[in-house]
Amino acid sequence: MSNVYQFPFGEYVRPVVQEDRTPKKVFVLGVYASAVHAKWVDKNGTEVCPALAVASEPRIFWDGNEKEAKEIINRIKIPSELGHLELPDENLNGPSARALENEILAPLGFKREDAWLCDLLPESRLNSKQVNRIKNDYNPLVKKYSLNPVTVPAAGEAFCDDERVSEITKELLESQAEWLILLGDKPIKQYLKRVVKMTNDNWNMKRVVKMTNDNWNNLMECVEINGYGTIIEMEIAGKMLKVVPMVHPHHIIPVEPYVPEWHDTHMKWVAERKKDINKNKTE
Repeated sequence: MSNVYQFPFGEYVRPVVQEDRTPKKVFVLGVYASAVHAKWVDKNGTEVCPALAVASEPRIFWDGNEKEAKEIINRIKIPSELGHLELPDENLNGPSARALENEILAPLGFKREDAWLCDLLPESRLNSKQVNRIKNDYNPLVKKYSLNPVTVPAAGEAFCDDERVSEITKELLESQAEWLILLGDKPIKQYLKRVVKMTNDNWNMKRVVKMTNDNWNNLMECVEINGYGTIIEMEIAGKMLKVVPMVHPHHIIPVEPYVPEWHDTHMKWVAERKKDINKNKTE
């Protein structure tokens, strides 16, 4: 799909995938790729938009590095009558990556370099806030200033078809990871449920029934069976893995859509993990 969809002011969407293909300890599966955000300021210095998605992130789960962000934003030219783009507030680029590294990987004993990162959809999509910003602030100017139409699709519900499931499984096996972390509901429903092999050797009968039931579609149902942050032994493509379903980072940051209960549940888990780590250090 590269060079098909365009952001505001002309940048094309490009796939963002794992670049370091050496063996890793843990495979992390998210939903869809994020974007580089810029603040749009008009020629009078008035803020038009605090965070407009303007380009694909330079790498998967990008940490929002300001130098990289500035280079990307500066190459995007807009009509002088419309002002300019500049760096947004520092928390508006890369928050998911920072939450993943500090609040998910670290409590499990991993560093970012230990992880093979993947998304159900390796391309950016527009959340509801971005759709509204483009509709209200950008689209009214398209004809007058000969701007490109924004063609990046809105984020829907489906991100992963059978072909993509197969691609992800190939990446998972290539990574040689022994762990699989799933970020939120969609990786559970759209990937795990379609590939996991359940046996009585791995689960008691109650869990087998739950896992093969059509209603086993989200993190809540997994937590009801196992508790939050529990390591679950599962077989995928003939390989036994330690699977850990987790909240999506937007519950940790937190940004919309945000469920306070999930944030509290996760941070309680983080505190318990840190306590265990400190206890092990003193023994």
